[in-house]
Amino acid sequence: MDESDELLGIGAFGRRVGLAPSALRFYDDCGVLRPVKVDPASGYRFYGAEQEGRAVLLRRLREAGLPLLDARAVLDGGETEARTVLRTHVERTRQAADAARALIEEMLRGSPAGTPQQPQGRAGVGGAELASAVRQVGPAVADATTRAKYPVLGYVLLELDDGEVRVVATDRYRLAVRTLRAMTTGGAPSRLLIDAGELADMAAWALRHQHVDIEVNGDEGRLIGDGGVCRAFMGRAGEFPDYRVVLDGVGTVRHRIVADRTALREAFAEREKGAVITVREGAQEVVVSGGGGGGGGGDERGGEGRSAIEVRAVCSGPPLRIAFDPAVLVPALDAGVGPDVLLEVASESEPVVVRSADQGSFTTLVMPVRALVSRETD
Repeated sequence: MDESDELLGIGAFGRRVGLAPSALRFYDDCGVLRPVKVDPASGYRFYGAEQEGRAVLLRRLREAGLPLLDARAVLDGGETEARTVLRTHVERTRQAADAARALIEEMLRGSPAGTPQQPQGRAGVGGAELASAVRQVGPAVADATTRAKYPVLGYVLLELDDGEVRVVATDRYRLAVRTLRAMTTGGAPSRLLIDAGELADMAAWALRHQHVDIEVNGDEGRLIGDGGVCRAFMGRAGEFPDYRVVLDGVGTVRHRIVADRTALREAFAEREKGAVITVREGAQEVVVSGGGGGGGGGDERGGEGRSAIEVRAVCSGPPLRIAFDPAVLVPALDAGVGPDVLLEVASESEPVVVRSADQGSFTTLVMPVRALVSRETD
């Protein structure tokens, strides 16, 4: 490219092609849409006009719901491969739409009423957004055994502060945080610990309303939906683990793995014990091995003869071998949004960030299984 050709900064290029700067940074990390130039001093990315067509097509493919690896096949593969990928996606989309329609029709029911109160804190959010947030953090609530020792971990933290609504849950091995930008706010910062079952019922109620105001007054609250319909709820005051300290303590990312969320989930789902993700130098896939019922490990077939599974992925960083308990990782993958999942790994023994390219407001931290790493390593 000639120096005289026009270069656009990430903001200007993003406005021209309809992509947010965060999306462009993500596509750069994944190697799908690299900038023409990166300033070595500032780190600023610059794009050329000749990249607009690829960027617009990438955006349209993603808007149609294609996983990142499928979108790259359409962009860089041959015509036959592209047509096969697109036909497969059309059928997959049709099946997902049928399943979603059945679920929504099942959940659309009547609305109970509540009693108005003067709120200490208030925030307005979309009903579907609140329901989604509860669904995403729910898997991180502690099980009965852990709750018996740490009762507070059986609750979900609902926090209204700084123009945001945050929903937080942890069981010590997972931390899930979903942040919603409030459309309206009022009153003082407020927080409540809410029983996970109660919060799930609140979410089902909120899903039936386009807009929901959350009001908190002491240990009581209410949801106000469309037409002023109310639902009261009870919470409790109390200390909850300081999730900000945990998030701020995540180490520098050394490895990034972008994979098909469903494929990675299926590779882990049927493994009874911890299974290992292996990333080799220059590989465009991850290998999931181990996790057999007999507890054996160390060979590439895993315990009880279960074969290792290769999952297509975009990998960056040095070779990696890291193990997870499927009972912890699979729910984190289920809670994601969109077809792709991004794993950000600082080391084999630190919390791993599991997030989606399509939703930056949801963060899950998952602890790897350290013991299995040493047992599986040659």
